[in-house]
Amino acid sequence: MSLSHTVLSSGRSIELTELRMSSTYEGMLEGYPCKRINDLKVNGLQRQAERAFPSTPVHLVPPFREYPDQTAGAFGPVEVLPSVACVGVFRSTAVAAELDPVLHRSTLTVVWFQPVPDIPLGEDADFALRSIPWEELAQDYEL
Repeated sequence: MSLSHTVLSSGRSIELTELRMSSTYEGMLEGYPCKRINDLKVNGLQRQAERAFPSTPVHLVPPFREYPDQTAGAFGPVEVLPSVACVGVFRSTAVAAELDPVLHRSTLTVVWFQPVPDIPLGEDADFALRSIPWEELAQDYEL
């Protein structure tokens, strides 16, 4: 069962089969969001996805970084990521044309950040998410 369907800008239809969401800054007790903290968060989420789904390739959609007009602190300027960190497993038809479409599918785990806790759906899915080069990144598997 899929959670949602999205059509990529390439025209390929993909299904979201698993989604994990968390607050980007959950547990941040001291300090403020800055490049150093955000880089740790982004890299940590990507490593977490790689450990959770070791047999699937993982792709990071580079997050949008906002720089509000706030005074810089000891760690540099304030830099804010979207508030929801996401790891999703997507599947589609096989990438390799020679594979039997009944017996084969392709899969890709994607890491991205978004402003609200909504399931990406159709054309409402973020443009960066819909622009994933599926044919280059996804891995075929046999059912």
